Amino acid sequence: QVQLVESGGGLVQAGGSLRLSCAASGSIFSIDAMGWYRQAPGKQRELVTTIASGGRTKYADSVKGRFTISRDNAKNTVYLQMNSLNSEDTAVYYCNAYIYSTDTYGRGADYWGQGTQVTVSS
Repeated sequence: QVQLVESGGGLVQAGGSLRLSCAASGSIFSIDAMGWYRQAPGKQRELVTTIASGGRTKYADSVKGRFTISRDNAKNTVYLQMNSLNSEDTAVYYCNAYIYSTDTYGRGADYWGQGTQVTVSS
């Protein structure tokens, strides 16, 4: 089994910063892309940012210049540094990773964390 466990969410004032972490554990052979999505109340889940296994990154226009994704492959962990937060960043943030598990004989699959709430007060 594979699990993604997020941490680091919370309440922050507008203009502040938070750092999210997501650690993958379990029967992992290798991890391809990792990323963060978010879902605000009444809205669809949206892509925030992704990072490939080699380090190439992509960002949603709404977070470019404010958020930074990074990963530690040795720890199977992805991070999201969020700066200059505003009320529109309020959402549940979900970690995502495409993982090849030793349990699935070379077949990869998408895995999701349980989500962590980020609330930005104005």
